[in-house]
Parts: sequence; structure tokens; C-alpha cells
Amino acid sequence: MSDDQQSDDTPEAPDTDDRPPEPKGKDSKEDKKDKAEREEKDEKQEKQEKKDKEDSEREGQEKEKEKEREEREEKEREREKERELAAQRFKTYTRAPFAEEEGEDGPTDLAAVSRTRRATRLLFESGRDLTSIDRSVIRSAHIGDIFLGMDARRRGTGMRSGPVPDEELRRLRRVHVVPEGYVQLRNALRARRLLVLGAAPGTGRTSTALSLLAEVTADAPEGTDTEPAAGSRVRRVDPDGGVRQLADSLVGGENEDGRGTGYLLELSLTRPGALPPDEMDLDELATALARCEAFAVLVVTVGSAAGPLLAGRYGMLCPPAPTEELLTTRLRERLEDHVAAQPEGTAEVEELLARAEELADREEVVDAVGLKDLRPAEAELLASLLAGHLLGDLSYDELLAGCRSLAAGQAQEWFAGVDRTLAAPAREGEREADERSGRRPGTATLFHPVAFRIALAVLGGASHSAVASAAHLLTWELSVQCDPDHTPARPLFSDDPVADLALSRAELTDGEVEVAGVEVAARLIWYRGGALPSAVLAELWERHFPVRAPVVRWLRLLADDQRPQVWVRAAVAAGELCVRDFDHGFTDLVLPLAEGTVHRRIFAATMLDQAAGHPSHRKAVRKLVEDWSRSGTWMLRSTAAVALGYGNCADTTDDALDALARIGVRKEDEEHSLQKAAAFNVARLLALPDGAKAAQVAKVLRRMADWTQHKREEYQTLGLASTIWLAETRVDKLLIDEPEPSLGERGDWPLALALTATWPELALPIADLMWTALNTARSKDVALDALEHMLRSAVRKDGTEWTKPGLAALLPALAAEEADRRRLDWLLRRMMNDPDDPLPDARARSLWWLAVAPSGAPRIRTGEEERQRHG
Repeated sequence: MSDDQQSDDTPEAPDTDDRPPEPKGKDSKEDKKDKAEREEKDEKQEKQEKKDKEDSEREGQEKEKEKEREEREEKEREREKERELAAQRFKTYTRAPFAEEEGEDGPTDLAAVSRTRRATRLLFESGRDLTSIDRSVIRSAHIGDIFLGMDARRRGTGMRSGPVPDEELRRLRRVHVVPEGYVQLRNALRARRLLVLGAAPGTGRTSTALSLLAEVTADAPEGTDTEPAAGSRVRRVDPDGGVRQLADSLVGGENEDGRGTGYLLELSLTRPGALPPDEMDLDELATALARCEAFAVLVVTVGSAAGPLLAGRYGMLCPPAPTEELLTTRLRERLEDHVAAQPEGTAEVEELLARAEELADREEVVDAVGLKDLRPAEAELLASLLAGHLLGDLSYDELLAGCRSLAAGQAQEWFAGVDRTLAAPAREGEREADERSGRRPGTATLFHPVAFRIALAVLGGASHSAVASAAHLLTWELSVQCDPDHTPARPLFSDDPVADLALSRAELTDGEVEVAGVEVAARLIWYRGGALPSAVLAELWERHFPVRAPVVRWLRLLADDQRPQVWVRAAVAAGELCVRDFDHGFTDLVLPLAEGTVHRRIFAATMLDQAAGHPSHRKAVRKLVEDWSRSGTWMLRSTAAVALGYGNCADTTDDALDALARIGVRKEDEEHSLQKAAAFNVARLLALPDGAKAAQVAKVLRRMADWTQHKREEYQTLGLASTIWLAETRVDKLLIDEPEPSLGERGDWPLALALTATWPELALPIADLMWTALNTARSKDVALDALEHMLRSAVRKDGTEWTKPGLAALLPALAAEEADRRRLDWLLRRMMNDPDDPLPDARARSLWWLAVAPSGAPRIRTGEEERQRHG
């Protein structure tokens, strides 16, 4: 066992050592070796530690680089995501400017809106500011021995029963103008002894009836050739007794002198509860007339109540007399009376008549009259006015004022006392029926004719079905307003379109309406006279205040109608009503609608623009729109944006652009952002009819360019979005009124190409705007789509030329540099390889050569382009 393996209990060695001591100052070999080993070990450990430290530092650096790289990649992803979101947000600024809010209907058909508004404004533009046609100051005048009344209401009570005066019959034979079909009426009366003559009031139906009776009774066996005998044989009959009372009087022998007599009976069937005579009553009367060798004409107003009478064996319609012949006859009568009274120094009748007819054909006079055809009373009034001016009794201004009173008089006659019969005491039998039913009968029937006239004044030019439907809505509102305790009853199968036309002086024409952007054939309805719509609205709003409430409710219903042919016309008419009483119109119509849905806001903006078209209200409307553009309520700012796009609601184009910029750049949440509305209405200013001049358009383009170079992103977005609207929107979607002929002929062109084709000098500023949009990240995709849309519009599908002249002016300015040409080449190749709609090679080459062909002076880059090029 070695020494190392000895147990622990071995005795310790003595303290003394017998070995000789080492020499002092010298290390032993073992110590040197240990020392060297320790030094070597320490050196290795130090190297290892250094290496580990270097590895650790290198690993830390690599991790730091990896972290930085990941951070850079994350930031790049965030930037890319933000660019995508910005591009997506920008697309919303160039799509569906008037789309409804969530849960409502789709976007508005802008082209249909523009066309409908242009057509509707013509109804109220006859050189007549509504605030100045405030009823003629000429209420009556004396011209020679003729009293000229300007009031449509009858003076005093007419003769209800008794013989027709001989003087009236003599004058009737002298001046009566027979209508077309008069011979058939006379033959029918002679054959049947009884004639039910239907026509609208004021059309000369009574004169025709008297003329017929005078002729047929002149041949009676007991008559004489003297005029008094003929006169004594024509009698008016009190209508209260009705047909049965007349028949009983003839059968009972009460009229001993009735042989060969002609009876005129004017039946009133418009009173609620009034019943027309049935066929048996008419047969009984015809038999009694035959026994007495007498004749009778029953005059009735066309309508649902008179329908059965006119459809029976005795019924016939009475056509109106021809206007020109009627006026000539009345003029000749007036002038002959004047020449007979003052034979010396007076021109001949024919000379005066020629001068009067020339005066009547003047454009100012025709426009002041505003009626396509005249009724007998109107022809007599116009003849008196023309004769009075020729004979020096009336000035020219008084003549025009009197002419304007014709339509106003007709409107006053239509609405005077319509509901008077409802307030009148009911007859015994009718009162018992009312008490049993608990309501007043016939309210809707009574109000339908006036409702139809109002609907036609508001919607004139729309389809007949649209006007009829609106009339029924208004009939309901009027009935409820008049009798709020009872639900009005409306028969479903009693409408008479022919009666509606006759009672409203209307006419049907073949035309087209737009349905979902497609034009389809339709029957359009108009007043027979451009003065009647304004006259009806003026009469309604100024003289019948209680009717305003139901009409306002009705207009609000029309504001929610999605058909442009309805709501646009209603908005224009409502604007005209606001001119009549702006305080009432603003409180009850403009403000409530301006704070409603987007559709109602457009309606309110259209009303404001229509009111601004009148010099009397222009300043007030512009101040209101200016205030709304600064309002804290986003709905009012939205309404102001639409109103500014019409061009009438700001003092200058610069003021309109300032207001639109103020609206568009205001920071809002995404739901209430108005950049889209502001950008679209900036584009609308480029197509204004009065401002569609190169200088005016260039001013708007310069402002758009300034916005794209602005330091604030909101201004840049407004300028870029306006550029996209300019590039891809068709002209007919932006036009407000009748445009310049060149723009009007290019209604289906993109506005940018229509402008460059009309004024080539605008190609450079438009190209600069497009270049900026194509080279801006958030707008480049939409701008490329817009450019592709323009390129595809060069030629129509049938191969005929379309927008090629505009592209020939724009493309050379847009592709001035090599990078621009490469982008155009890439886009054309993409269009050629489109699987759904490939562009033919020949057409692509043609577009390419349009862009690269020499086109004069080189294009000068804008400052924005230079910064993007070198930045």
C-alpha cells in the first residue's frame, strides 16, 4: 500500500525534516512548473473569455440588426397598409357622390337629374319673375262703350231662369265661332230633341248650346221670321229643379207656350252628394220634348260624375272654338264698333285688324299671354286689350300687364270657392245621408280636379301616370285637411283622363322618361300654356293660405320619391313657392329638408338654387349658403355643398370654390366626411352654362392645381378627387342648365375630353392635373382606371368616332416624357390583354400614335412634377 493509501490514524511526521534545506532565493523545479502551468491556464482562460465576449458582442449585433430589420419591415408593412387604406379611402371620394346613407336606397341618377331640371326650369322661365307678376294693377278699364273686367270672378248672380234676351241672341249669331263638329251637334239635337253637352267651364259650351237652340227653334212650325219670336223660344231653366221638374212641366201642360221652345239647363254635378239624372229620366224628358216639338240642351262639366251621361245616347262632347278665328272675330267686332262710332279720320277696319294681328303676334305679347289656345272670354279680353292699345286707350306696358292677367284669371277661377259647397247647408235628403254615414260625402271627388291642376303645375312634363299618382296623394292631403275627423273615401274606378285634360287645359304628348338610366316611351302631360304653372302656384300660395299645410306635406312626400322626373320637378316648383314667401318656405320646407336624408338635402339645395335665380332673393340665399358652409351641423354643410355646385348660390366662382374647400377639408369622422360631395361639386362648376368659357374653366383648374400642391393632405385629396371627377364623369351628369352648344353636343363624353376638344388650350392644365393624380400613391390606381375609361371611349362599339378629338388634344400633353410613355404603353398592353374586354391591336396602336405624334410646343412641367421627379 502506498503512502497515499495509508489510513488517517498514521502518526504525524515529526516537525523536523532530515533533508537538506533548499538554497535561499531560488525556486524549486516543481514550483516553476506549476507556475508555468498556471500562467498558461490563465492565458487560455483569458483568450477564451475574450473570444466568448467577442462572440457575444457579435451575436448581440446580429440580433440588433435582425431587430432593426424586423422593425423596418414592420414599418414598411404599416406604411403599405396605410397606403392601401389611403387609396381605398380615396376611391370612396370618387364614387357615387349622392349615395344614400346605410340602410337607404342607392345612388341618384345624376344624368336624369340634370336633364329633368333643365326641362323643368323652362316652365318657369318666360321672362317673368314671380315677385313682379303680382296680379295686374289693371282691375278694369273702359274702352269706348265697352267695360273691360280683369277679374275672373263673375260679377253678380247670373240669370238662372227665364227667356234669353233677344239682344244676346243677335250678338251671339254675329260673333259666335262654331267649333269643329258643330254640324254633328246640331243634327243630333234635331234628331233626338235632347242633347247632353259636355265640356270644361269657360270653353264656350253655353254659347254653343244657345247657338244650337237658336238654330233648331228657328225652324219650328209656330215660329215667325222675326228675331223676337226666335228669342222668346230660347229659355234658361233653373238647375235646382233638375231634369224631372222640366219633364213634369212639359207633360203637365204648365208651359202652354212651350211648343217649339228651346231649353238650356246647366247641371251642377260637382256638389258632394249630387246625383246625375239616369237614362230613364232623360228618356222621359226626350219624350216630353217630342210631344211639344221642343228641344233641350243639358250642359254638364266633364268629369267622373258626368261620365255616364256623356256615354249615353244623348251625350256628346263640345270641342272648343279655334283660337285664331275666335280672336279675329272678337277683334273685328271691337274695331267695327269703334269705326262706326267715329267714322271721320279713322283707319279702315281691315287696316286696323291687320295691325292688331301683327301686335298679337309679337314675341313679348305672346309670352305675356302664355296660353296656347284662348277660351271665348279670354279672346274677348285680349281683343279688347289689343284694340285699346291701337286706339290709344292703353299703353304698351298696360297691354302686357293685361295679357299676363289672362293666366292669372284662369287660375283664380279654378280655385275660387272650391270647398264652398262643403260649408253650405246640406239639403234634407243629403243631410240625412250624412248623419247616417257620419261623414260628408264626395270630399275626395270635389278636391281631385284642383289637386290635379296643382300636381300638373308642379310636375308638368312628367309622365301622365306620375302626375295622376301625385294628384291622388294631394287629394288625400286636401281631404284630410278639410275634414280631419274622417278618413276620405276615393272611388277606385272613377278616374276620367279625358276629363282631367279638359278641366286642366292640359295635353298629352309622346315622349320618353328615364327608368334606371334607360329611356323608355311614355305619355307626357303639359299645360297648354307656359304661363299656367306659375299662375297656378301664385294663386295657390298667395290667395289660399290654409292650403299651404297640406301642400307642404305633399311636397315632402315628393321629396322622398326616387324618380328624378318627380322629385326634381317638385324641388324646382317648391323653390318658386319659396320666392313667393321665403320666410314660410324656409321654415316649413327648406330647413326641415336640409336636415334630413341626403335625398332631402339635394331637394333643399335645388330649392335654394331656384330661389337664387330670382334677383329679389339672390342676396339672401347666398348669405344663407355662406353661413351653412361654416355651420357646425354637417347636414347643413352638405346641403350648402350641393347648392354651391349649381353656380347661383355664391357671388363669384372664387367664392364658391372657397366655400367648397372649407366644406371639403374640414376634419370629420369617416361617416360624415364631405370631401366627396365637395370634390364632385367642384367638377360641376366646370360645366356651368354661363361659366363654360375657357377663362372661367381655367380659373377652376388653377384652383384644383393649387390644392394638389398644398401642404395639407386634406387640400391635396380635394384637388385629386376633383381631378378624377373631371376625368371620368360624363358631361350630362354635370350640366345644370342648357350648356354651350359644343358641350351640349358631347353629353356622353368625359368632361375632361369634352373641354379639351372644345378649347385645346385647356389640354395642358388638365394634363398636369392628371399627371399629378397618376403619380400620387393614393390616387394612381383610380387615375389609371379613369385614363383607361377615356382611352376606351375613343371609338364607339359600332366603329364610329367618339372622343378621339379630345384624346388627340390631351394625350400628347399627358405623355410628354419617356416615363409617361412607358406607363401609357403598359396601360395599353394591359387593356389589350384584358380577358373580358380586350382592346383591338389596331385601336391600341392608333391611341399610341395619338400620344407620341408631334404636337407642337413641348409640354412644360409644373413645380409639383419637378419636385416629384427629382425628390
